Amino acid sequence: MTKSNIIIDVELNENRIPENIEWKASESTADIPQNAKAMMLAFWDGAEKTSLRIDLWTQKMMMDEMADFYYQSLMSMADTFNRATKQKELVDEMKNFAKSFYAKSRELQLKEQEARHKEM
Repeated sequence: MTKSNIIIDVELNENRIPENIEWKASESTADIPQNAKAMMLAFWDGAEKTSLRIDLWTQKMMMDEMADFYYQSLMSMADTFNRATKQKELVDEMKNFAKSFYAKSRELQLKEQEARHKEM
């Protein structure tokens, strides 16, 4: 049996807030650890029938990046669900939600920018 490893290193500041996230995988072609501003990791506990999650992001992560990250994650989850179940109707619903979420997040960001601009 072959074994593969993924190593995630998180540097925390004095308040235990992530400052830096790096990861490397034994199967990767990258020679050095890769930087990330955010990460989501989920495991399924079949015995307890529950999801175990780790969600971290650094203070460098901007709001527009977080919206992009969630949009892409939702779309990826829909693709994974499709490969696993072939339930196109549910996949389409997930993707439509992701698109709506992304459009609304962009709209809110524009409103916030306009409001900040008016304050100046």
